[in-house]
Amino acid sequence: MARRKEFDREYVLERAMDVFWHKGYEATSVQDLVGHMGISRGSLYDTFGDKHSLFIAVLDRYREATASKMLQGLESPDASLDAIRQFFKMIVVALSSQEICKGCLVVNSMVELAGHDPQAARSLRAHLSRMERAFYRALRRARSQGEISDRHDLHALAQFLIGTTSGLSVVAKTSPNPQVLQNMVDVALSSLQ
Repeated sequence: MARRKEFDREYVLERAMDVFWHKGYEATSVQDLVGHMGISRGSLYDTFGDKHSLFIAVLDRYREATASKMLQGLESPDASLDAIRQFFKMIVVALSSQEICKGCLVVNSMVELAGHDPQAARSLRAHLSRMERAFYRALRRARSQGEISDRHDLHALAQFLIGTTSGLSVVAKTSPNPQVLQNMVDVALSSLQ
């Protein structure tokens, strides 16, 4: 008879996310994970397979929970320019309010792994595709309401806003000054006018 798991899978995934987010994938040891997750090595391997499979599960969890909260306003059917502004306001507040800025898990992972880890790259691309679709729909609505210029391709603008979001995360890791981050947002949003 199989032994019943004595931990909450979602809770331990959140704990693993904390470790990967702070240390990165390569610098995180299995011992770091089991110590922070509060489970044994055997439980980690039985439940998730290995460190890499756990990391992919963490990226999926991030997309389902954390990213969904971040994108909620942009994915609203009536999202337009104000939703884009609110998204960036939330990003600036989040990045500048951390005691030690850990940046964005997706951006950190893209920089560290996307070039040589196809499975991680697929998961990260799925997140970026979702974000691009959300930006695109909000931009299309903003254009239809006369809130933004029609001089740029909306897909290109959506991709530019993803680049801005990623750039904010990278800059905040060394300079989480809210004014610096807001300056970057202001310039990016001025390109929509």
